[in-house]
Amino acid sequence: MKRQNIRTLSLVVCTFTYLLIGAAVFDALESETEARRWEFLKSKCAVRPTEQPLPLPPSLYPTAGDDNNGIKCCFFCFLPKGVKANFVAKYNITPEDYHMIEIVITENKPHKAGPQWKFAGAFYFATVVLAMIGYGHSTPVTIGGKAFCMAYAMVGIPLGLVMFQSIGERLNKFASVVIRRAKKYLRCQQTEATEMNLMLATGLLSSVIITTGAAVFSRYEGWSYFDSFYYCFVTLTTIGFGDYVALQNDQALINKPGYVALSLVFILFGLAVVAASINLLVLRFMTMNAEDIRREEAEMQSSVDGLTTYECESTGKLLSCANLNYCSEIEEEDTSVCSCTCLGGNSFTTHEH
Repeated sequence: MKRQNIRTLSLVVCTFTYLLIGAAVFDALESETEARRWEFLKSKCAVRPTEQPLPLPPSLYPTAGDDNNGIKCCFFCFLPKGVKANFVAKYNITPEDYHMIEIVITENKPHKAGPQWKFAGAFYFATVVLAMIGYGHSTPVTIGGKAFCMAYAMVGIPLGLVMFQSIGERLNKFASVVIRRAKKYLRCQQTEATEMNLMLATGLLSSVIITTGAAVFSRYEGWSYFDSFYYCFVTLTTIGFGDYVALQNDQALINKPGYVALSLVFILFGLAVVAASINLLVLRFMTMNAEDIRREEAEMQSSVDGLTTYECESTGKLLSCANLNYCSEIEEEDTSVCSCTCLGGNSFTTHEH
């Protein structure tokens, strides 16, 4: 096995090992706190048989904010007080109940996917951190979890970048072999794979991955195909807005291990292919830049080829001659002889002013 292949395989193994370690640590640090928070919400929101459940308008969605317990608040916290007062008066609820509605709306969405910090969810979170996607769907709330997340990212992000880059190089090498054999089979005059060929190949592969992934996520998540395509593009370009996040419905992290594995493979392999495409684009740009520099240097060299500078031994003056025969064409009485030591010590004459 070639040394480059061994290096790539070693990086993959190290990265997956690092993800497993991160998932185990995040599980240990965050899962117990998550379970206590969920039990607290269920106990506070339990409805007695004689009571009617509070109506929850479907348009309420959390955006930002955080109280002292690490429980996020929805956007009503930042609206004018009149909105809150009107809502409380309309539904005849206390301010405490109103605040509890905010907490339930915010906290209920993540729990639809099941525990976010058990091993499957923690592994998914570690992958998102290492890939720099950062959906924001799940965040550590304990001090230990936040501290470990920062330390984990400092090591994991460079490791992930190197791994994706190495896999991208191997993919480009494999694509060049396939292109070369295809050209030989088609009896093309030029059988070598050009940069443009590789860019087209990786671009086509990236398109196939995104379109196929969009169909899969549309099927499992219930999104439209366009929304799924949008999610795949935002994910593989590491933009990670977080408005669409997979594995967040119907206890998917617990009940659909195959879908979880498929989502992780999509992220990791898709990012490797995108890295291959970016690697080619950067290489092409650097090649074009180097060609421009060489062209400018050649033009400058050609412009000074006819201009030669000599130093006169007697006067110390610099004499520039575009043609070495020019000095001998000056009339005898108007010249002074100067012995120049450059170019083999030949003597040249210069016009005396």
